[in-house]
Amino acid sequence: MVEVVHNQEGRYSVTISSTTGNLLFESKPFSSEKEAKASLLKLKKDVVFERKTNTNGKFMINLKTTDGVLIGQSELYSSEAGMENGIKNLQMGIQMP
Repeated sequence: MVEVVHNQEGRYSVTISSTTGNLLFESKPFSSEKEAKASLLKLKKDVVFERKTNTNGKFMINLKTTDGVLIGQSELYSSEAGMENGIKNLQMGIQMP
């Protein structure tokens, strides 16, 4: 499930959860709900999964729009296979109504 959430600091984030309710992704914070919803619409339309490896050899995913705007980053994965599974879960989460 994909939704826009309002946090305690008054900022907005896009979250993606699995069908079992586990949080898969939380975007960077946005200053307005309008900005978060605009990013959500871009995310549902065109998303790029940028695979990255940090200096400690951990894997992560940057979610970007096709025009290069960073929506947020995933958690760190200990293996490339785990990261690829994370991408599959995110793809399914994004497609859910």
